[in-house]
Amino acid sequence: MRRATIIDGKAVAASVIDVVKTAAAALEQQDGGTIGLAVIIVGDDPASHTYVTSKSRMAKECGFKSVQHTLPTHTSQGDLAALVNTLNADSTVHGILVQLPLPTHLDSEAIIQAIQPEKDVDGLSVVNAGKLATGDLKTGLVSCTPAGAMVFVRRIHGEDLSGLTAVVIGRSNLFGKPMAQLLLNANATVTTAHSRTKNLPDICRQADILVAAVGRAGMVKASWVKEGATVIDVGINRVAAPESGVGKTRLVGDVAFSEVAEVAGTITPVPGGVGPMTIAMLMANTVIAAYRSVGRNLDQKLELWPGQNRS
Repeated sequence: MRRATIIDGKAVAASVIDVVKTAAAALEQQDGGTIGLAVIIVGDDPASHTYVTSKSRMAKECGFKSVQHTLPTHTSQGDLAALVNTLNADSTVHGILVQLPLPTHLDSEAIIQAIQPEKDVDGLSVVNAGKLATGDLKTGLVSCTPAGAMVFVRRIHGEDLSGLTAVVIGRSNLFGKPMAQLLLNANATVTTAHSRTKNLPDICRQADILVAAVGRAGMVKASWVKEGATVIDVGINRVAAPESGVGKTRLVGDVAFSEVAEVAGTITPVPGGVGPMTIAMLMANTVIAAYRSVGRNLDQKLELWPGQNRS
C-alpha cells in the first residue's frame, strides 16, 4: 500500500522566511526604513521566554529591528496598556506581539484588542477576525497558525479549492474558526466539527482536507480518514515515553500518525509539521504590515497567506 507524502514543515517555513527576507531587504532599500517588531512579555514563565527568544531571533534573522519589552509579573493593567498605546503611536514599529498567557491578574483580551489592528501581527483582534470572516484578506492580518496550515493546503491543492470538502475538528477562536474561514474563502465546502458533533468519524471520512485541532492525542484514526485525503495535524500533546527512560515524554499530534499515513495522500507530522510555520507566518504578517504602513503592496508573488496580494 502506498504511504502518504509527509510534509516537511521546517522546509516550507524556511521557504517562507526566505521570501520575507527578500521583501524586507527590498523595502529597506526602496523606502529607507527598517521593519520593526515589538515583543512584550510579562513575568518569568520559562516557556514564554523560550518562545519570545525564538521569535526575536527569527525577526533579527529576517532583517527586522526587534525590540523586546520584558515587564515584571506585578505589572498593572494600566501600565501594560500604556506601553501598547506607546507602541501603537510609534511609526518605527510595524508589528506588536504580546506573549500569552499573561499573569492571571491581567485582562489579556483587553490588551490584545488595544493593539492597532494594522499592527496586530498575531491576527487576534476582533477587527482582523471580522475582516477574515467577511473575506477581506487584502487589509486584514490572519492568525499565524491557521495561515501556516493554509500554506500547506495551497501548495497541495492550489488556491481554488472548489469542489473539495474540508472538515476542521475544533472551533477555537485561535485556530478552528479562522482555519474554517480560510478554507471557505478558498471555495471549499467546509464543516466545523467539535466535541458535541455526532457521528464524527463519518463526517471526517467525507473530507478531502481534514484538519485536526482538538488537543487529544491520537484521536483521529485511520478509519476516520478518506483514502488519499490531505491531513493537517495541529495538535501538540505530550505523552509518556517509557521506552526513552523513566519519566520521559514525547510530542504527538491529534492524529494517529503511523496508521493514518497508510491511508492519507498527504500528512503533516508532529513535531515538524504545522509548528515551524507559526513563527514563519508571524514574520510574514510583520513584513505585510510594514509594506501597508507606507501605502504599498508587495509587488511579487508571495506564498505568505492566501489573498494578500490579490487585486
